Amino acid sequence: MSLNGSSHKPLKCRTAALINFCPSCTPLANGRASGIFSQESRAERSGGTGSGELYAHREEGAGPGEPLYGLDPHHAVPSATNLCFDVDDASTAAQVLASQGCRVPVPPVNIRDAQGAATYAVVSSPAGNLSLTLLERAGYQGPFLPGFGPVPSKPDAGWVSHVDHLTLACTPGSSPTLRRWFQDCLGFHHLPLNPGEDPELGLEVVAESGNGGLRLMALQTPPGSIVPTLVLAESPPWATYIQDQVEQFLVRHRGPGLQHVGLYTPNIMEASEGMALAGGRLLTPPEAYYQQPGKEKQILAAGLIPDVLARQGILLDGDKGKFLLQVFTKSLFAEDTFFLELIQRQGATGFGQDNIRALWQSIQEEAARSQKA
Repeated sequence: MSLNGSSHKPLKCRTAALINFCPSCTPLANGRASGIFSQESRAERSGGTGSGELYAHREEGAGPGEPLYGLDPHHAVPSATNLCFDVDDASTAAQVLASQGCRVPVPPVNIRDAQGAATYAVVSSPAGNLSLTLLERAGYQGPFLPGFGPVPSKPDAGWVSHVDHLTLACTPGSSPTLRRWFQDCLGFHHLPLNPGEDPELGLEVVAESGNGGLRLMALQTPPGSIVPTLVLAESPPWATYIQDQVEQFLVRHRGPGLQHVGLYTPNIMEASEGMALAGGRLLTPPEAYYQQPGKEKQILAAGLIPDVLARQGILLDGDKGKFLLQVFTKSLFAEDTFFLELIQRQGATGFGQDNIRALWQSIQEEAARSQKA
């Protein structure tokens, strides 16, 4: 059943195609850059193989100042404002969601260029300023979408293959309501991060200090789709830390929204080094992270060198031959409203609790350094 009691089945989303930003955030020559991530290539859409490519929006929408494939929310601060999902029929999908009580601020729009046409509609979500674009592009013969061109990059860099997960920073206690909305409307379902996890509570991770932490709830779509995992993050009700990073995000962002995107890399060592050389600013983990009892043995068991991981700020968690490696950037915006994560999975499917604690502590320490500067 849907949130309003209707019997419509939730939509089937095949993949996330694009992440749109507040247009004032990412200026490009010859146009406004509203979107930067492509989840997969045309070969993958047609059932073949291929790695994800990176595209940037270089045109405006049908009217003056109107962005393609999303909304211009006029948000007060830089923000990742919109997610695009591939669907079979954008018009029908919009009608279904409207019948479930969802607001559709942009009804179906058809856009074309010399290589074909695509149809999209935009639906509001209950997650702050985040809107969702329903994208139908099966009839488009170009490499990605009308209005986009490839971003110049070094050949065969291959740092990132696809979007692994998307994390929303939520107001305290709102995750269960958001989970039900994404379940009833878009077909997501609860993904336990811990055996026996209560879907209404999610996973609670306590920081080393004991007076802070995170409550996480993961959602995924049914097998067969390649939609990224959606992670809902909020401050736990028992936290006594004064304004942790989720609460800081809510204040700086002026409400809930997309906090970070996890980009999958097959080689995190190469990707993090390349990102740093290209000018990316990586978050420094707490020094104590690599001195934890058993951490060196854990890193060696994964076939890696502890000093190298520490030098590049890469976190590692896991056991029994299944490991998770992560590194995080500092905020892309001065307002600390969005950052990126590189993630490599060696058989691991969750989000290591040690790494979650380390990320929590890293952001707290970075915020403290910023306040002193």
